[in-house]
Amino acid sequence: RSVYDGEEHGRFMEKLEARIRNHDREIEKMCNFHYQGFVDSITELLKVRGEAQKLKNQVTDTNRKLQNEGKELIIAMEELKQCRLQQRNISATVDKLTLCLPVLEMYSKLREQMKSKRHYPALKTLEHLEHTYLPQVSHYRFCKIMVDNIPKLREEIKEVSMSDLKDFLESIRKHSDKIGETAMKQAQQQRNLDNIVSQHPRISGGKKSKKEVCASSDLEVKNTSPMSEQDSGILDVEDEDEDEEVPGAQDLVDFSPVYRCLHIYSVLGARETFENYYRKQRRKQARLVLQPPSNMHETLDGYRKYFNQIVGFFVVEDHILHTTQGLVNRAYIDELWEMALSKTIAALRTHSSYCSDPSLVLDLKNLIVLFADTLQGYGFPVNQLFDMLLEIQDQYSETLLKKWSGVFSGLLPGLLLGPGRANLNSCQHPVRGEIYATHQRRPEQPFPKKFPFSEFVPKVYNQIKEFIYACLKFSEDLHLSSTEVDDMIRKSTNLLLTRTLSNCLQNVIKRKNVGLTEVGRGFEETRFLGRVTGAGLDARHAAEEEIYTNLNQKIDQFLQLADYDWMAMEPGSKASDYLVDLIGFLRSTFAVFTHLPGDVDVHSTMSGKVAQTACMSACKHLSTSLMQLLLEAEVRQLTLGALQQFNLDVEECER
Repeated sequence: RSVYDGEEHGRFMEKLEARIRNHDREIEKMCNFHYQGFVDSITELLKVRGEAQKLKNQVTDTNRKLQNEGKELIIAMEELKQCRLQQRNISATVDKLTLCLPVLEMYSKLREQMKSKRHYPALKTLEHLEHTYLPQVSHYRFCKIMVDNIPKLREEIKEVSMSDLKDFLESIRKHSDKIGETAMKQAQQQRNLDNIVSQHPRISGGKKSKKEVCASSDLEVKNTSPMSEQDSGILDVEDEDEDEEVPGAQDLVDFSPVYRCLHIYSVLGARETFENYYRKQRRKQARLVLQPPSNMHETLDGYRKYFNQIVGFFVVEDHILHTTQGLVNRAYIDELWEMALSKTIAALRTHSSYCSDPSLVLDLKNLIVLFADTLQGYGFPVNQLFDMLLEIQDQYSETLLKKWSGVFSGLLPGLLLGPGRANLNSCQHPVRGEIYATHQRRPEQPFPKKFPFSEFVPKVYNQIKEFIYACLKFSEDLHLSSTEVDDMIRKSTNLLLTRTLSNCLQNVIKRKNVGLTEVGRGFEETRFLGRVTGAGLDARHAAEEEIYTNLNQKIDQFLQLADYDWMAMEPGSKASDYLVDLIGFLRSTFAVFTHLPGDVDVHSTMSGKVAQTACMSACKHLSTSLMQLLLEAEVRQLTLGALQQFNLDVEECER
């Protein structure tokens, strides 16, 4: 910087050039000193190059020879190398296959089990595969695929087992009536056996009967093992002859689908889901079973099929209750039974009300009793059913009353208005011991005997007996005390006498074509029947009223023939003809009343009383009517002769 900044630039350049020349001279001097050595070295190098070329040629030739000689060895070495590699790979492959083959075998076994619907073994195989085999080979891709498929397989097992359960539920829904029919046949057989044992108590101490052994065997579980391979819900059972043993209700059903599905869901940790589903579906089926057909009341078969389905439903549930742990419990069963009981009773009340045939009502009662006894044998309370039967008994009585009303309506007119006395031609005649015994005070008469009543009384009496027998049939197997049965029969019979029979008698007595004689006899027959049956009949009072009414009507008819000449100057020599005829009619009528058939002590009591009352009624009515003749508005003038004639008529009446 000092050179450039100053004025000595030229001088500096001169010094620099001089310095360069000095260095060049030193370099040249040094080169000259070593030049000969350099030339010698170049010469040596040229010699070395020639020798190197020779050596190169020799090496190349040697290499070519070596390559030619080692080519086969190289090939052999390559082959050995490949063999060793393959051997190592094979050994590794065998080791890996040793681990993988059990996995593949287990998976193949799993698929085979699922294909053959062995769901529970398939689930156990799946658990073993997942926890024992797959962890050893988890790094392989196919194992990862298996691991990913395990949840799908579990879900598939659940779905298939649920499908089997649905098939089972559908099957038992369709076959509930068959199951119930079998259970009710069993109950009927057991009841018949109990009746035989009660009639022959000495045989009860012997060996168990075949029926008892069969019934006890029904309590055992059929195909309870979840490993069972049978999936059908209902087993085929051919119809049995009446003399052959009826199979147990549980023998008709294969419950293995339920057990397998329950166990599978339990293993999969979804037991609660399964229980809720099962109970929900069975509740739906219960509602369907409890819905009666609209025409159930038309035939007994309609009721029988309805009861069979209900019994079949609860037989299945009772078996599930006792052969599974918690799938259903007693509270659930009781809830279903309460619902079934209320709906069944409501349906029976509705449909039985349509029935007007007492035979069908009686058959229905017997069917209800068998239905109740069957379910009671499985531990279900049935008191409400028997209470409901007492209600049906009232309806049964009403249907009997309607039937006997028709019987009486067809029987009474011909009997009551027919011949006056009944004949007894044989000492074996049923009337002798039933009605004639009430007249033991009568002296013995040779056959044929004549009763103090018409054929009306014994035939009506026999109809009353038939009615009582019909009522007694209904009281059988209702577990009623003798007092309760007596009260029931007494109530129904009183209605028959006081309402049905009385109404029929009144209808006959009040017919327009019935004369006073027939009415009087009807009164006596009714009175006698009342004495025999011990019941008071309103028809007696109706007969009395009818007597009085008819008598007064006859008097009015005679009075219409009265033809007084109120302006007559002289009276006649005798009473008026109409009045004489009237008095003759009354005389004959009262004679009939006082000679009606009856006991020897009746003439002065019932018949005499009726005649006396009729006479008083007739006199009062005649007196009033005669007074009305005098007081008629049309009679404006009276002569003494007319009054004297009227007085003759009054005196004739008094006489």
